[in-house]
Amino acid sequence: MTSQAPTAYVAPPLISGNPTFQSVSDDIAGVTERKQPVVWYLGFALFFSILLMFGGITGYLFWEGVGIWGLNIPVAWGWAIVNFVWWVGIGHAGTLISAILFLFRQRWRTSINRMAEAMTIFAVICALIFPAIHVGRVWFVYWTLPFPNQMSMWPNFRSPLLWDVFAVGTYFTVSLLFWYVGLIPDLATLRDRATTRLKRVLTGIFALGWRGANHHWKNYERAYLILAGIATPLVLSVHSVVSFDFAVSLVPGWHTTIFPPYFVAGAIFSGFAMVMTLAIVARKIYHLENFITLRHFDAMNKIMLATSMMVGYAYICEFFIAWYSGNEYEMFAFINRATGPYAWAYWTMIICNVFIPQLLWSGRLRRNIVAMFIIAIFINIGMWFERFVIVVSSLANDFLTSSWDYYTPTIFDVLTYVGTFGVFFTLFLLFIRFLPMIAIAEIKGVLPQADPHHDGENGMQERPALAGGGSHE
Repeated sequence: MTSQAPTAYVAPPLISGNPTFQSVSDDIAGVTERKQPVVWYLGFALFFSILLMFGGITGYLFWEGVGIWGLNIPVAWGWAIVNFVWWVGIGHAGTLISAILFLFRQRWRTSINRMAEAMTIFAVICALIFPAIHVGRVWFVYWTLPFPNQMSMWPNFRSPLLWDVFAVGTYFTVSLLFWYVGLIPDLATLRDRATTRLKRVLTGIFALGWRGANHHWKNYERAYLILAGIATPLVLSVHSVVSFDFAVSLVPGWHTTIFPPYFVAGAIFSGFAMVMTLAIVARKIYHLENFITLRHFDAMNKIMLATSMMVGYAYICEFFIAWYSGNEYEMFAFINRATGPYAWAYWTMIICNVFIPQLLWSGRLRRNIVAMFIIAIFINIGMWFERFVIVVSSLANDFLTSSWDYYTPTIFDVLTYVGTFGVFFTLFLLFIRFLPMIAIAEIKGVLPQADPHHDGENGMQERPALAGGGSHE
């Protein structure tokens, strides 16, 4: 009898298929240069139709007012604020992947960062729609901006709702700059490959005269590093400020100091789930399996597993603090969430956010495309229900039983939410149609050929002579 030593686990490659610099440009830039597949046209027609429906619903809302929603007293915040917090959370993974993982020199981010950055911008646009239309008199929304209006009124800077304006606006601006700076080398690639004058002129303008010179790369890397440093604290601050909308109030179930880290962990959790959902579909449709590999999905699944446990820990802490505080209103608020009229939403949240992600402990499921896609969908559903439970259940059953009421959304609430998917996916489909969805320059930077000590496939590649006939010796 002989025993065989167990074989060590070998991580799948970061980039598969042995691509060259030229093939990377051809495969990624070719997505924007070739005719789009039929699925793209069907998807664009569907989501653009939903976008048009959203415009009609919003116009009707402006005409009739927010009374067409299911809002009541005491539930003055409904789906609009639920969807606002959910979309802001979706946008968190883009900056995390681009900025924080860049600062930590995580090379696996290079295949998904461009897609995640675009997702961040489009998700924040969808998020900003809801507070704007929730104010009722939308034509006065500029009163939230810090300049005097015709009534000589200034915004209330002590209001966390105004803090949202500054926090989310800053986050959107920095994310847009970060995304654009990363695009500059790839825009120059598209410019040099352009076959029409219009495309050459447009990409040439936005490429800012990029020629790949040494000082161009030096300035680019410095600007990218500075923006990454600025964006990193925004990942923590933005959703912390959003959580202050709830935490600084006295409503039972909201008045808690755990909300800022709890919201940040949940935002990263839902953001990565959305990135994975989009990446899996785009990878399949555009045959990008060599660039978005199982190693990328495995890393994202591990982050989702970690943030799932953080969120689950926060759920437990909420119940513990409510009991430990001895505050009967707080204790009732959390017991009522689990056993009251909104228990169906609470347990949907627990199952989707805590129990289902535990399947990712299995290495086989972390590398199974179908399984991870289904888990990511459940996570996005669960995170929406988390925001619903926080907003609605706390308001519906407040201090006085005489003011309790059950919140039921109307068809206009549902259609407004569905309409923002039309906004998001229309913008996303246009993005992958006209811009590289994967960072060409960054992919080339992680190839073996980018290593200055790389000697070619056989290790005997001839070194080029220096100008003037000299040698490298």
